[in-house]
Amino acid sequence: MEEILNSFLIYLRIERNLSQNTIESYKLDLIYFIKYLNHKNILDWSDVKYDDISNFVFSKKEEGLLETTISRKVSAIRSFFKYLEDMNYIKDNPTELLPRSKRKRSLPVVLTIDEVYKVLNSPDVYDPIELRDKAILETFYSCGLRISELINLNLQDIFEEDEMIRVIGKGSKERFVPISQEALSWIKKYIFESRILLAKRNSFNVLFLNSRGKKFSRMGVWKIVYKYIKRANIQKPAHPHTFRHTFATHLIEGGADLRAVQEMLGHSDISTTQIYAQIDSSYAKKVYYETHPRARLK
Repeated sequence: MEEILNSFLIYLRIERNLSQNTIESYKLDLIYFIKYLNHKNILDWSDVKYDDISNFVFSKKEEGLLETTISRKVSAIRSFFKYLEDMNYIKDNPTELLPRSKRKRSLPVVLTIDEVYKVLNSPDVYDPIELRDKAILETFYSCGLRISELINLNLQDIFEEDEMIRVIGKGSKERFVPISQEALSWIKKYIFESRILLAKRNSFNVLFLNSRGKKFSRMGVWKIVYKYIKRANIQKPAHPHTFRHTFATHLIEGGADLRAVQEMLGHSDISTTQIYAQIDSSYAKKVYYETHPRARLK
């Protein structure tokens, strides 16, 4: 079973060109499923029935897992069995009987402009480490990057004269994103005053370095962002991806075209970007009911 799983993971990387993070998620979800099947003495994929999958899903609900987590596991199993069917490993696909739940997409947390400035102004820029953190925060808000995109930035990805940065997104897709003069100035200051102190022989061209002179882990960046959100006394459940949501929402609130925002975020489907238009709409309604005389009377 594990051998076929490994061939599926190779297929995801080579044929589907999925990101390493997505592949790892599929792998973990399917390994848990294999353990469940083995516990039930099911040792071959062709022996898996609809009830086996349904009972697995029910067991996860009993464990108290979030619906979003369960949906992700079901999605991984569904994709895997479609692969087994296409490769003729199985004759009947048991996942075809699984109900397709329509998940209601909840609106993400977004910071106000005032809250963003509080976070951006939190680092002590006279401290080399906090100067680096300032550059990271400015880059997040200026460009709306994912964590993986930020930690993989190299020195040669910054095009100062063009006010652009080169980003490698999901599926190793390259895109160019505008960057503000403000963010560029802090990156430049970090490179000459902070990075030079952090760099080691094996730092290569990585832009943002941790205290050991190496590329950041995702958790390392998460801790930095959380540190300054807490210091700024922001009460919202914010994290690095909140800056991406905030970047997109502030652009649309300022009148940006949805297609342009899609391009900057690196979304393959514009429906993913449209959620930020919904946030803008809900914000507009909130302002309307708080300020319009007739709405206030109501």
